[in-house]
Amino acid sequence: MKESNCIFCKLANGEIPTNTLYEDDDFRVIFDVSPVSKGHALIIPKNHYKNIYDIEEGVLSKAVLLAKKMVKVMTDEFHADGFNIIQNNEEAAGQTVFHFHIHLIPRYKGDKAIKFGESKESDAEQLKIMAEQIKNALETDN
Repeated sequence: MKESNCIFCKLANGEIPTNTLYEDDDFRVIFDVSPVSKGHALIIPKNHYKNIYDIEEGVLSKAVLLAKKMVKVMTDEFHADGFNIIQNNEEAAGQTVFHFHIHLIPRYKGDKAIKFGESKESDAEQLKIMAEQIKNALETDN
């Protein structure tokens, strides 16, 4: 099910242009437009689920496996020294968009602690280049 007024439903289903790193029948992986580090991406289901309390277990399992796949490729391609995989549920936990999604946040030695709300500016052209880099790496990985 999709919700017509949900921005993440629109992003996941291609109604709003994105820098897509990966797409299948269930998910779209895109760069976050307000990244907290270089390469910060989101895994977004194409169907609407408010959060982890709402998502079907099979879809959740696929999302976690996709996170692992993406992190492995992104670590190599962006030379990340580590990764945060974050999924917020409800306002008290920092959820600001009420459509289940997983943050994939590359970490680099010497970077500062990440605080949501303190995002960095993103360069649209650089994001496009980086998205192609990841898509190409995923294609050669299969």
